[in-house]
Amino acid sequence: MEKEKESDSILGSHIGADLFDESVNRAEDVESPEASATPAAESPKHNGVPDGGVDAWLQVFGAFVVMIATWGLVNSFGVYQTFYETELLRSSTSSEISWIGSLQGALLMIGGIASGPLFDAGHFHALTVSGLFLVIFGLFMTSLCATYWQVLLAQGICVGVGCGLLFLPSAAILSQYFARRRALALGIQSTGSPLGGIVFPIIFSRLEPHLGFGWATRVIAFILLGLSVVPLAFMRPRVPPPSHKRAFLDVDAFKELPFLSFAGAGFFAFAGLYVPFFYIQLYSLRYNITNEDLSAYLVTLLNAGSIFGRVVPNFVADYLGSMNMLAATTLGASILAFGWFGVRNLAGTIVFALLFGFFNGGVTSLPPSAIVSLTPDMSRLGTRMGMLFAFIGLAVLVGTPIAGAILKDVNDDGAWKGLIAFSAVTLLVGGVGFAGTQGLHLRGQRAKEVSE
Repeated sequence: MEKEKESDSILGSHIGADLFDESVNRAEDVESPEASATPAAESPKHNGVPDGGVDAWLQVFGAFVVMIATWGLVNSFGVYQTFYETELLRSSTSSEISWIGSLQGALLMIGGIASGPLFDAGHFHALTVSGLFLVIFGLFMTSLCATYWQVLLAQGICVGVGCGLLFLPSAAILSQYFARRRALALGIQSTGSPLGGIVFPIIFSRLEPHLGFGWATRVIAFILLGLSVVPLAFMRPRVPPPSHKRAFLDVDAFKELPFLSFAGAGFFAFAGLYVPFFYIQLYSLRYNITNEDLSAYLVTLLNAGSIFGRVVPNFVADYLGSMNMLAATTLGASILAFGWFGVRNLAGTIVFALLFGFFNGGVTSLPPSAIVSLTPDMSRLGTRMGMLFAFIGLAVLVGTPIAGAILKDVNDDGAWKGLIAFSAVTLLVGGVGFAGTQGLHLRGQRAKEVSE
């Protein structure tokens, strides 16, 4: 346990991104591997990292805006899912519509495979400009769409690719400006994700009845266009590109059973994690729990709950270990998902949304620090996180479409039970898998100690 907590402190448990803000902690590009493996609080020197100041906090502000423009949009897709099913794309199935949002989220994560090395090579500005352009252009094109394939290309692919170019570099650049306060900086940056997930659904649901789908979406695009000035004006790398190149793949990781167990558990957990985000609004309308005006706020409540879920579990993880807390929050989300079977009134739906959002925040923010304990060579930390990043992206890609395929008919009670069961069972398997990973890791540590 002490070794795990020592490893957890490398990144800090208060990492706040919706999904792996620290997945490209490129401290090895700023500091030596030895320095990267030393907790910042214990290191007497940070090789000139400012760890504060106006310029450094402007980077945090810019990264905060990027989180709004990336994960904030992904977390808002629930209102679009409901609108597409009930209005614009009524001829498409729930599964087909879910592919739009899941593709957007998957490309956000998988895009790190390309944006990471490009960031390392010194192309941060080009990534930021092209990413913001694709996100905003994709939203404007979405506002003009009338068919399924148009929406898939504009909102799913164009916006998703833009998010993938933006997300990872904006988190990585903070490692060049912060060492001792890195966790705080990442925590502040990460709040842009739930903030976007709170505000955008409200904007869309309030404007769409009066201005129509097109202008409601364009308003969000114009907001992001205005906010894009912040990262473009203030964000810039502090150090020149490193001479070495980061490996794309760590083959040794595939030989380690704890890493494979962790990746498998993560796949199951994230396959079911976003089902409530996509379907809670439609569920509330199907069972007459809320009216159309109030139903959009359920996605807002999910995101509001996740704000606290990013702080409290990470704080406790400093004492109990990140892998233990990851297993606990995943199992907690599974229990809440099973509880969704019995939710049939407004009070229960609100409590479910807040609590599930809380556990969701823990599940999405703990993996970066948890995987540190499974990485014996800190110089390969970024590579291993990138591998996990892409693998879980595939889970996000297929998870909600599978749930949508189960929900063939929104008026079928049995189909809704199947959808809820899919979310609950995959989360349960993921939670048990994380607990098993911790057991395998501890057994490996004991075996190593005995051999030494």
